[in-house]
Amino acid sequence: MAAAELETRRLDSMPALPPLYAKALARSLPLIGGGGERLPEHALEVEAVAIDRDHLATYCRVCGCGLRESAVPPTYPHVLAFPLAMALMSERSFPFPLLGLVHIANRIEQRAPIAAGSRPTLRLWAENFRPHRRGRQLDLVTEARVDGEAVWREASTYLRRGEGGGDGGRSSRADQSARGEVAAVWSVSGDVGRRYAEVSGDRNPIHLHGLAARPFGFPGAIAHGMWMNARCLGALEGRLPGALVASVEFRSPLRIPGQARFRLRSEGGRYAFALESADGERTHMVGDAG
Repeated sequence: MAAAELETRRLDSMPALPPLYAKALARSLPLIGGGGERLPEHALEVEAVAIDRDHLATYCRVCGCGLRESAVPPTYPHVLAFPLAMALMSERSFPFPLLGLVHIANRIEQRAPIAAGSRPTLRLWAENFRPHRRGRQLDLVTEARVDGEAVWREASTYLRRGEGGGDGGRSSRADQSARGEVAAVWSVSGDVGRRYAEVSGDRNPIHLHGLAARPFGFPGAIAHGMWMNARCLGALEGRLPGALVASVEFRSPLRIPGQARFRLRSEGGRYAFALESADGERTHMVGDAG
């Protein structure tokens, strides 16, 4: 169903996260059920969302972004809309339980910068339910409007592992970015998962502590994918235009604490980049922006 055809459910304010986490946990229990082969046929919307300056400043410190009144980081609206994403994904009409979903890609189209003093209206829905070589995938789409104009749009792709179908392959464009020069080597602290969880609301236990991550198959805590995205785009501040498109694919977990190499190359006005392990053996994320 096209986005324009979806029913829009307008909320008075952003939903509180603690009840949504409890609901998402309940959805993971076999007796609760729900879901199916259809996406929710409605969007969620909150009008005139205020941007808290202290929250924005904290986000910028955690993600290594510059703090400017004229433009929030292009990844920041993702955090603003996170409660809407939690609300939609914890509904019984959503095809999969939230636990077990893997964020595998993100695309941001920013048509104009969002000023820190603006009050964007945020609308979120799910679309493009399709096969993947490792299971099933779908897009959560968020749109931000300022003064009635759509200025920002994001598609976050999530995978539910299972019986696969289709190719769902990785793009050759993204693979090429790994051949860029090493522009920086970053030391990533062990508390970055907890700090990003605090500012983003994304408290998935795999990011918080090594002991919490082990039941989910990880030997230790891992960094959030959207933290990696924000950190890489933050490293490109001053080079990217106000109107931009940034696409990334998340490839392998970045264990924390640890080190990561940021590779970068310029290609005709766009920047291809990759975040990889310090020894270059594993690629955590690839993408381009411009």
